[in-house]
Amino acid sequence: MPSLPRQGARISHIGIAVKSLDETVPFYTEILGLSQVPLDHADGARIAGFAAGDALVELLEAQSPQSPIAKFLDRRGPGIHHICFAVDDLDAALARCRSAGIRLVDETPRTGAEGKRIAFLHPSATNGVLIELTED
Repeated sequence: MPSLPRQGARISHIGIAVKSLDETVPFYTEILGLSQVPLDHADGARIAGFAAGDALVELLEAQSPQSPIAKFLDRRGPGIHHICFAVDDLDAALARCRSAGIRLVDETPRTGAEGKRIAFLHPSATNGVLIELTED
């Protein structure tokens, strides 16, 4: 497959909600052969990261029943929780979203895992997909 030119946003990571990291990690390491990348836990989730080309796969396990991941698992079960796109200028990207009438979860950037500036877009405005934006 030919390499695509890099333009605009790119996939930073895909977050996958799981019930148990202990039960899920071996599939990614032993079966898929992905290398584990140490990541900080954040937003009430234990996070296991895996290098997948230029992007990461993040497995997200709830640390408490009140966490966003626990609520997601209760409603939908395990699966893709969000897709994160890296942008050059998070403030400008959020301004474009506001101008386009896109509903935001985070009106202003906040600090996420690894100390990166992040903001989420509401799935009701993005065809049912929770989108995270970050500056890499």
